[in-house]
Amino acid sequence: MLQNIFLSNYELEEALNIYFEKLGNLKFQTETIKTWDANGRVAVNAEFAIISSPHYNSSAVDGIAVKSEKTSLASDRNHVFLTEDEDYIVVDTGDPIPREFDCVIMVEDLIKVNENKVEIYQSAVPWQNIRLLGEDIVENQLIVTSKHKIRPMDIGALIAGGINELEVFKRPRVGIIPTGTEIVEPGTKLKVGDIIDFNSRTFAAQVSDWGGIPKRYDIVKDDYEKIKKAVLKANNENDIVLINAGSSAGREDFTSSVISEVGELIIHGIAIKPGKPVMMGVVDNKPIIGIPGFPVSAYFVMEAIAKKLILRYQGIEAEEQIKVDARLTRRCMSSLKYLEFVRVKLGYIGESYVATPLTRGAGVTMSLVNADGVLEINQSIEGIEAGTTVKVKLLSDENKIKNTLICIGSHDPIIDIASDIMHKRNKKYYLSSSNVGSTGGLMALKTGETHVAPTHLLDMETGEYNTSYLKKYLPDKKICLVKCVKRIQGFMVKKGNPKNIKTFDDIAKEDVKFVNRQRGSGTRLLLDYNLNKLKIDPKIINGYYREEFTHLAVAAAVEAGDVDAGLGVYSAAAMMGLEFIPVCNEEYDLAIPEEFMDMEIVEEFIETLKSKEFKEKLDELGGYDYSDTGRIIYQRG
Repeated sequence: MLQNIFLSNYELEEALNIYFEKLGNLKFQTETIKTWDANGRVAVNAEFAIISSPHYNSSAVDGIAVKSEKTSLASDRNHVFLTEDEDYIVVDTGDPIPREFDCVIMVEDLIKVNENKVEIYQSAVPWQNIRLLGEDIVENQLIVTSKHKIRPMDIGALIAGGINELEVFKRPRVGIIPTGTEIVEPGTKLKVGDIIDFNSRTFAAQVSDWGGIPKRYDIVKDDYEKIKKAVLKANNENDIVLINAGSSAGREDFTSSVISEVGELIIHGIAIKPGKPVMMGVVDNKPIIGIPGFPVSAYFVMEAIAKKLILRYQGIEAEEQIKVDARLTRRCMSSLKYLEFVRVKLGYIGESYVATPLTRGAGVTMSLVNADGVLEINQSIEGIEAGTTVKVKLLSDENKIKNTLICIGSHDPIIDIASDIMHKRNKKYYLSSSNVGSTGGLMALKTGETHVAPTHLLDMETGEYNTSYLKKYLPDKKICLVKCVKRIQGFMVKKGNPKNIKTFDDIAKEDVKFVNRQRGSGTRLLLDYNLNKLKIDPKIINGYYREEFTHLAVAAAVEAGDVDAGLGVYSAAAMMGLEFIPVCNEEYDLAIPEEFMDMEIVEEFIETLKSKEFKEKLDELGGYDYSDTGRIIYQRG
């Protein structure tokens, strides 16, 4: 089968207008439910109180109900005596107040004389401590407007106002069809080429969040007739159908042809990135959306299109996301062809937000997990320069962002462990780490986008770690270098060391496949230092230019048999069940601006590193010396 071509390249808003106009008036369905079951549902009509609340005059306190005129002479010097049933009656909170009484005196303000007599020492005013009829809700008062999403407090007010049943919009039923011959269910024993289906589970969670009722179907292999049968079944059983994968222009992407045969394909291709190959169609007057298979593309299509559709079935529109101003830390290029959604990591540094763009691949799921917000770059803009103030739509809570320690620099698994322990020690604080290498971390300090930069840069001339690089890259900044750990670097290889790798000479052998760390990382610098000493040309190493950004990624490549060796820390090898050939001990330190050292969150981080729990975790991993952890070993300024 020849590849298809995209049928359109509409701008997002234009595509939505065309699609919703084609759909016309959606088939809103309503149902009547008990008010106490209505949390999160959307009221069809405005609701007015049937009764007042309270519907009688009632006591607001425990005490006695009296006529205020009988207390008028009471004072500290002139106590007044009152007799039960003659001057007062005893009442509890919520008791009705007979019409002959007009106030209540609290029990705390009474002096008991005997079983049926009290004395008072201050006068009472009319309607004191009485909840008047309709004080909270008056009969015929508006409680909620039409198309209002019911909250727990609304349920209480509605019931208090005598409304025990509510007409609400029905939650739309949303069928979700995962497709692809390579797709397998979670828990399947994986073979090369298999891809775990997690998109459909993500969709189901999103649909639930937006008030819909998800129904996920079994995976449908890339077979035209099977996909067609699944679409017709889902269309018959649901209000909306989402079909995942099969929306691009590949040879086995049948979705567009199926929609065209059984219904009408209205839009195929929107000028957004990621998410370009989305499809929007109609089958039997019901909407069907073809969603790209890449998880990031799928997420943005769900947010930009499916969410609006699901909410409209419930009579409401999507709320505008909160935006904040943030300084862009890196240049962000874009194409004039698309509205681009750029995931960013936000930091609150120096009383303002900074936004750091994350990896932009459509398949990088963790870029969504790690993102605090989304920067939208319009089609009319080719890019945005570093230092520009931009608007960022928030994905995370502002308070959480402001209480997050930003840690950008060299990778080590122990940073993730410290993050978890710090949050357990103090629920207020979080740690967010980005692995860009030691040099990248120092550059992040220079541009003001991080609080902490882990680093292990070896000076090739002196053999010392880190200090010379602080002087070189941050000459004008007052920096403290805090000891994190001493750790062991070495070669990670398969159990049994089948290629007998013991030295740097061995990774230069023709039959050895190697995986490197990215340029600017301390591990890369360590490799280059040793290759230079041995006068080994990096070009002869098979895999020198294959780069990974973390020790765990290097270890995973070795464990999978993709490569024979990689340079990394002992703990990563241990976590992946690999053999480890030590090369050297090195200093893994934390560069922190002096101005941040007194911040409570930085102090909490350092205390976490010095904690017994953290050190016990290091002992479990092995390969670390924490004897100096938390000590300031160098201060420049």
